[in-house]
Amino acid sequence: MKLLLSLSTLLSDLRTKETGATAVEYGLIVSLIAIVIIAAVALVGTNLSTLFNTVGGAV
Repeated sequence: MKLLLSLSTLLSDLRTKETGATAVEYGLIVSLIAIVIIAAVALVGTNLSTLFNTVGGAV
């Protein structure tokens, strides 16, 4: 019975505390920003490689 009571207390405490949810939200935002940065770098890197190859071929 004590275990059930302490589990119930723990679950109610988790529902009222929002610090964990905030950390998860910040984690999701950071991961989305990282994905956008990686995609942008990959796209710019490909375009720069093509540009350098074109200039190198012209020279």
